[in-house]
Amino acid sequence: MIIIKEGNKTVENKSSAAKFKMIAKTMFGLEEVLAAELKELGAEDITPVTRAVTFTGTMETLYKANYCCRTALAILKPFAEFEANNEQELYDNVYKIQWEKILDVDCTFFIESAANSKIFTNSYYAALKTKDAIVDRFRSMFGKRPSVDTENPTYKFNIHIFNNKVTLLMNSSGESLHKRGYRQAVGIAPINEVLAAGMIQLSGWKADTHFFDPMCGSGTILIEAAMYANNIPAQYYRNSFGFMRWKEFSRPDWRRVKEQADRQIREFDYDIWGSDIDMRVLEQAETNLKFAKLHHDVMLYCQSIEFQEPPEGPCMIITNPPYGERIAVDDLNRMYSMIGNTFKNLYGDDKTAWLITSDFEAMKNIGLRPSRKIHLFNGPLECRFLKFDLYSGSKKDKFKQNDDNQ
Repeated sequence: MIIIKEGNKTVENKSSAAKFKMIAKTMFGLEEVLAAELKELGAEDITPVTRAVTFTGTMETLYKANYCCRTALAILKPFAEFEANNEQELYDNVYKIQWEKILDVDCTFFIESAANSKIFTNSYYAALKTKDAIVDRFRSMFGKRPSVDTENPTYKFNIHIFNNKVTLLMNSSGESLHKRGYRQAVGIAPINEVLAAGMIQLSGWKADTHFFDPMCGSGTILIEAAMYANNIPAQYYRNSFGFMRWKEFSRPDWRRVKEQADRQIREFDYDIWGSDIDMRVLEQAETNLKFAKLHHDVMLYCQSIEFQEPPEGPCMIITNPPYGERIAVDDLNRMYSMIGNTFKNLYGDDKTAWLITSDFEAMKNIGLRPSRKIHLFNGPLECRFLKFDLYSGSKKDKFKQNDDNQ
C-alpha cells in the first residue's frame, strides 16, 4: 500500500503498478553513472542531484533498482511532505500521518535524519520528535507502541528537513547497498564497493578487454569488475532488503524481477588479473572470490607493482594505491614515482591506466600527465580519479607513429 500525504489529505493507492517518486542515494561524482543505470532499468523522470538521483517508477522499478544498480547506496521512497515552522508543528504533522497503515504495533523502526535548517538545527532532536509522534499515535489508538531498533529494524525511515520543508521517506534497501554480501575477509583499508563499481563505469571499460589491478588488496575492484563483466546483478549475493518487510511487498513480483536479472548473467571472454605485494591481503581476496564463485575468473599474483606485467594485449588498469591515511607508507612520493615509472616502462601500448588518490602532492611524482581527472570522494577523503593513456617510447615517437598511420 502506498500512502502519500498531500497537504491535509491522505491518498492511498494499493496498485503495485502505480508510479511514484523515488530517490537513489549515491556517492559524489557517481550521479550520472547511477542515472544511466536507472534509465537502463526503465525508470522515468530521471534527475541527477548532488549525491542522489530522483526518478519515478513502480514497485517493480524499486525492486530492480535495489537488485541491479551498482552505484546506489539506498533507494528511498518519499511518502509524506509538509511544512513545519517549529518543533510542535513537526510533531503535529507527523502525528497526523496514518502510521498504522504502514507499521504494526509489533514492528520495530528506526529514523535517520538530515537537516539543513535554521529552525531545526539539531537533526537528532528532529528524529526524536518524529519518533515521539509515531509512538504517541500508536499508544492513543492501541494502548501499545512499536519499538525502536537501531540494528535491524522492520522499517527504516529517513526525515529530511530543508528550511521549513519536511520530507519523510521509507528506506527500501535496509542496510546500505554497498554491503553486497560477498565480502567475507576485510583488509585494512578496503575501497567501498559502490565507489569501485562507479570507477569501473567511469573508466569507460565495456568488458571488451583484459582487466588488471596491480595493487588489489582484498580484491574489491577485481570482484566488482568480474561481476560487471559477467553481468552479475549488484546484489546477487545478498538475501535481505528493507522492502521485504513492507506490507505492500509482493514476493511473486520480486521473484520475477530477480529471475529476469539473473537470466542476463553471461560469460566473460578476457582475463582479469590482480596482484599485491602482501600475501595476507591476497589470501583475503581469494576468500572473497571463492565465496562469490569468481575464483576461476580472476588470477591473483603475489608481486610488487613494478615487476608484475598485466595480461598481453589491450587492457584496462584500475587501482587504488595507499594514500598514507589508513595504510602507512614510508615514502609516498617514492611510491608514486615508482607507479609512474611502471606505467611508462612496463605497460606500454594498448593499455589505459586509472588510479584514485587523495594525496594531491604525492600524485605529482607519477611523472605522467593525466588525460582526465574526475572529482570523487573515498569516504571523507576528497580524491581525484586519474586517467593515463599509456604508450611505448616517448610521446614524440607516439605522435609520429600516429601520423605515419594516417
